[in-house]
Amino acid sequence: MQTRNELTEGPIVKKLVGFFLPIAAGTLFQQLYNAVDAFVVGKFVGTEALAAVGGSPAILINLIIGFFVALTGGAAVVIAQLYGAQEYERVSTAMGVSYRLCILLGLGVGALVCLFSPQLLTLLKTPADTFDQALLYQRIFFMGSMFLLLFNMGSGILRSIGDARFPFLCLFIGCGLNIALDVLFVIAFSWKVAGVAVATVLSQAVAALLMTVKLMRLQGPFRLRLRGKRDAGLLKRMLRIGIPSGVQSSMYGLSNMLLQVGVNTLGTVVVASWAMSGKVDGAFWAITSAFGTALTTFVGQNYGAGKLDRIRAAAKKSLVLMGGMTLSVSGILLLLARPLLHLLTNDGAVIDTTWYIILLFVPFYLIWVPIEVFSGVLRGVGDVLRPSLILAGGICGFRILWLFTAFRFSPTLLILCVCYPLSWVVTDIAIYLYFRHSPVMTDAVRVIDSEYDHRNR
Repeated sequence: MQTRNELTEGPIVKKLVGFFLPIAAGTLFQQLYNAVDAFVVGKFVGTEALAAVGGSPAILINLIIGFFVALTGGAAVVIAQLYGAQEYERVSTAMGVSYRLCILLGLGVGALVCLFSPQLLTLLKTPADTFDQALLYQRIFFMGSMFLLLFNMGSGILRSIGDARFPFLCLFIGCGLNIALDVLFVIAFSWKVAGVAVATVLSQAVAALLMTVKLMRLQGPFRLRLRGKRDAGLLKRMLRIGIPSGVQSSMYGLSNMLLQVGVNTLGTVVVASWAMSGKVDGAFWAITSAFGTALTTFVGQNYGAGKLDRIRAAAKKSLVLMGGMTLSVSGILLLLARPLLHLLTNDGAVIDTTWYIILLFVPFYLIWVPIEVFSGVLRGVGDVLRPSLILAGGICGFRILWLFTAFRFSPTLLILCVCYPLSWVVTDIAIYLYFRHSPVMTDAVRVIDSEYDHRNR
């Protein structure tokens, strides 16, 4: 059985790029409507509102939602491996298991965060002049967190079986709706921060609904059945891959949350600038994340089919591909960032501070490439625990240590920023050393369970 983009056959670079492009387009649209959120809030509400939306709530969203998105991402890896091994009935079972898990997690997490939002924002030392707006935005967002999880799960499932186009279409529709609702709720209705939050939730709900209907109408033996049979073995396999990824994501969020505390101590202008810099350079992180997703899916399918030579070749070619893209995107960002900032805000202090942050980050993005490539390959074959520990220690552990040592003795924006590229260098070295001796490179052992060993047919 063939898919729109069979990843186990044909030229590796062509297949990777062809699969990557719609994913990248979708994530860039995601960044576009995030930038529109910032534009609408910064231009029509004010700097305090911009800091409220992009400060502590953004950190908590990345921490909490990031954990559960990464957790459910384990299902996408398992489905890609099953699909590569041509176990189509189990693909359908895995879809149902993962979808039901998302519904339970989304409802539970949303309720808990809404209940404890004041305490969480206080813990982050959210500035008093942004606290009430941050609380309102955060509660509305998490009321609809289930839709975000369902959309990401559905996207992961479709990409695992070779369809990256429909997730892009859903993102395109969701982004367009979000922009329209931003204009309606914030500018026309003057709902301010609440308008941005409601627009985001409604657009995510529509995208999740479209994704669910698509999965339930798939042709062939695999399709989403919300009341399908249970499979404890599949759930265990998904969690074995997903939990380490979720912990790794949480460590990123935790380190960023602690760094946000440091940012918050530097004043509202720095808080707004920190949030603004994330909007401007979000294109780079969207592209790298999209490439990592494409590579993981490629590796998962080929690992299921037992084609390790294609995996090793893809790892080498991906370093070159992603390196070239990183240099191109970094150059564009440095060229266009400052003019773009004038479109997003009228505050001259925020513009100058944001540009300063960008100059400390963007020139060093090439260092990130090996981390994304090696971890993407290892995740695709199911080797997640040790790479997650390496990334958590090298990136998150280093930043936390830096915060309580260097930043404590010199609490400046410069000292806070430089810990990012330094943490990437440390992690680069560690993940490369591990990857050199990984099963993918040595072909000595299999990482996944014997029940998935349908190789060399």
